[in-house]
Amino acid sequence: MAATRIVSGGAGGTSWELALREPDPRLRPYVRELMGYRERAAGVLRRREFPGPFAVLIFDLGPPIRIHDRGAPCVFPTGFVAGVSDEPTDTEHDGVSAGIQCNLTPIGARLFFGVPMAELAGRVVPFPDVAGRAHAGLAGRLGECRGWAERLDLIERLLLGRLVSSTPRAEMVAWAVGQIEAAGGAVDIGALAGELGYSHKHTIELFRDQVGVPPKLYARIVRFDRLMRHLRSGGAGSWAELADRFGYSDQAHLVREVRHFTGLAPTDARGTLLDFSSLQAGEVNSVQDAGSGAA
Repeated sequence: MAATRIVSGGAGGTSWELALREPDPRLRPYVRELMGYRERAAGVLRRREFPGPFAVLIFDLGPPIRIHDRGAPCVFPTGFVAGVSDEPTDTEHDGVSAGIQCNLTPIGARLFFGVPMAELAGRVVPFPDVAGRAHAGLAGRLGECRGWAERLDLIERLLLGRLVSSTPRAEMVAWAVGQIEAAGGAVDIGALAGELGYSHKHTIELFRDQVGVPPKLYARIVRFDRLMRHLRSGGAGSWAELADRFGYSDQAHLVREVRHFTGLAPTDARGTLLDFSSLQAGEVNSVQDAGSGAA
């Protein structure tokens, strides 16, 4: 297994720790990110999570975070999965939060869960409901591990055991997803369907099954995610400049898309990202390699 890197820091009364690891090479077509996290705050902490071109798998190691799904708070003590979505999600905890997060590619999520991704798109569901009751005790086993490295080892073994093989359909859609991502979302979907050798309608059906959303919407999510990653890293540019750089027709188009995906005005969305960026990169107290010791 790859080395686990611990990064810790804090700002504004909040302290945090991240356990970061490059996924096993066999998992890289299916897993975007794998990390452990621990956070402490002086009181209730609420965040707005923006959508991205991936499915999210979370296991809580402390008090379960609350997910405000369309306003109603929900908790998932055994873990949860959230499919690809075009809506923001509000999360909340009472000052202590810890867990494991795995961001799966859409194809990885389709292979891992074995259900049409349209069933998970825009939804948050308990992990056992889609992974099977045999894995219902996984959260408990994670809590018994001796540290971050051991926990991440356990998750990688689970992923490798369920992502053992692909399918021709998955490989076909994975290629199309790769084309969309390589172009930053600026893809002619009709031309893409022609390269696949299918009608536009059948291409949409393939994407609903393997990704969860139609290709045009997925391309919009990819473009939005590229913009957010640029801003999260502290990237500069006026809204007009960013619209041109990331393939929006004009500034008004960018504003509409940001409002759609975040529920916020662009300036407010940008401020949220910059605040979070400062927690991740601006005030790092320590970086170390982790073995299997306690964490």
